Amino acid sequence: MTQDAAVLRKLAFEYLEIANSDRNKENLKLHQAVNDLRPVRPIVLINELPWNEMNMDDELTLKCTDPYLRRIEWFLRSNIYKSRHMPADMVVPPFIPVEKVIHSTGIGISVKEEILATDKTSGIVSHRYEEVLSTEEDLDKLHNPVISYDREETMRRYNLLGEILGDIVPVKLTGVTAYYVGPWDDIVRFRGVENMLVDLVERPDFMHRIVQRLTEASLSYLEQLEKLDLLDCDPYDLHCTAARAADLPGKDFDGQKVTRKNIWGRGYAQIFGAVSREMHDEFDIQYMIKTVGQCGLVYYGCCEPLDNKIDIVEKIPNLRKISVTPWADVYTAAEAIGGKYVLSAKPNPASVAVPSLDREYLKKEIGAILDACRKNGCSCEIVLKDISTCCRRPQNIFEWEETVMAMVKN
Repeated sequence: MTQDAAVLRKLAFEYLEIANSDRNKENLKLHQAVNDLRPVRPIVLINELPWNEMNMDDELTLKCTDPYLRRIEWFLRSNIYKSRHMPADMVVPPFIPVEKVIHSTGIGISVKEEILATDKTSGIVSHRYEEVLSTEEDLDKLHNPVISYDREETMRRYNLLGEILGDIVPVKLTGVTAYYVGPWDDIVRFRGVENMLVDLVERPDFMHRIVQRLTEASLSYLEQLEKLDLLDCDPYDLHCTAARAADLPGKDFDGQKVTRKNIWGRGYAQIFGAVSREMHDEFDIQYMIKTVGQCGLVYYGCCEPLDNKIDIVEKIPNLRKISVTPWADVYTAAEAIGGKYVLSAKPNPASVAVPSLDREYLKKEIGAILDACRKNGCSCEIVLKDISTCCRRPQNIFEWEETVMAMVKN
């Protein structure tokens, strides 16, 4: 047995214990209850962690040498670490996922940027974008992506892991479990923030042509995933939130071919936190109807405050979940959401970016979320994410989890 295999096998036994635990099975039920709008209680999840600050006792130090096996080792180590120190209501699949290898030719242009990092061990950096999509000539460069499935490499990975871990834990091929659409996040990177916002006012027709072209490219991508049978209706995560739902894959699913109707769609327009309701509707929601609105269920929103825009978001077909950020008024959002959708609350990650966690402040913040949801009958998930730093004190996050879990279980 190679050293890499020995490392993975030891971790796999620990992972299997988590996957088969009563806690994991009960948490899956809690996740589905929230998404089915019949919550047992609010659920709590923690994701997008500052891993570079959290390696206590070498728990996260990778020992495998093979590049692909190091990725599997990270999957195992990070999940074991979370389960040990800050489990909240996390779930893990009862198998080791082998993601199908998918290639894309791209859409004809790519991001050009300068970055500035204050901590070279962190993935959090500042960006300055160079304009690459400012003229009609630039727009003509855009084309639909061509998607291909690398079956040979996928099966190499699948067989490799099967040989190493198959007698301990199942190994499963997995495809694309959700259709993500965020054209304005891309446009910001192609244009820069200020240029994009100014042109929404001064060149609205041009901006419509850009988002329409990106919408066409996105739909082409989805159609190719369907034709190549690369979609998957067995999700365990939906961008840091609960993914299980009784309405998916749907009553009409034949158990064979997965289509857009059998998966989640997720849309967002983070930069539109700076635009009016009318502009948000015209330039994003109307395009979301054409894209994610074709999916079985839809989760909309990311970091943009939507508390005063719930009624326009509701235009998206099959809407089930709405993001409520720290910059939104949770009472306003909860009143508009009521029992119709999941309120996916995102507490302020700055609460853990301090030398010592202020538990009293945290209790007020979480207490407001729980109070707003209770008063308005909201199905609620609380998701701590976008954590750029914990002040090199992982205990801040552990204490956050302990405090919030005690509140939701009360």
